[in-house]
Amino acid sequence: MSPFTGSAAPTSDWRHLRVDLTDGVATVTLARPDKLNALTFEAYADLRDLLAELSRERSVRALVLAGEGRGFCSGGDVDEIIGATLSMDTAQLLDFNRMTGQVVRAVRECPFPVIAALHGVAAGAGAVLALAADFRVADPSARFVFLFTRVGLSGGDMGAAYLLPRVVGLGHATRLLMLGDAVRAPEAERIGLISELTDEGRADEAARMLARRLADGPALAHAQTKALLTAELDMPLAAAVELDASTQALLMNGEDYAEFHAAFTEKRPPKWRGR
Repeated sequence: MSPFTGSAAPTSDWRHLRVDLTDGVATVTLARPDKLNALTFEAYADLRDLLAELSRERSVRALVLAGEGRGFCSGGDVDEIIGATLSMDTAQLLDFNRMTGQVVRAVRECPFPVIAALHGVAAGAGAVLALAADFRVADPSARFVFLFTRVGLSGGDMGAAYLLPRVVGLGHATRLLMLGDAVRAPEAERIGLISELTDEGRADEAARMLARRLADGPALAHAQTKALLTAELDMPLAAAVELDASTQALLMNGEDYAEFHAAFTEKRPPKWRGR
């Protein structure tokens, strides 16, 4: 994303999220614990806009997405969203569904790794937000529920039918999206839906440690790796290896590549600059 901005200043107060920026790590917490962090129209919009702002903020090198209280996110708020959508016309419904998809695209397209710290329920939109992250760090209480068919909607919501088969395979994705059954942490780890399974209550800490490791590493290399993983999902091999070659040629002109060689020669750790 381009770092150039217009006249508007960066947002200093996010009313529907708790945001902390410390030493290159952004921590974004869904903070409606009394509602299991259910999402509202405004929370979706804040996530979309926050990720766009952080993507232009070159100091951010990793992001942790967490949920306060007993669970990660129970999905869209039944009263504030599902009830409201019943009175919307098709144009309004399309605007809403496009906005939720923009949030997922923002998670996938931001130039830094995103780590979802999971405990308790990740349901509906919450499950897709976790799915869109680059890493899913979960404790044994975590469970995923892609429950869209259970409310009479397509299981392919917010890009789930695109992302989930690429993470767990078509067979598991068909079962999870069509039946809407809960997948608890042990099975989620077995089928590849969880990147790291922690001890009870340790998911947030493990996610922060992973974010710190990523933030201390070569940010530009991480950004390009993430971009290629997304871009090459639908490319033929010839196009993919050509894109790889072009990307590597650019990175070989970068400061980090030269810094690695200098550090190796001088027998010291590299000082990554993200350039």
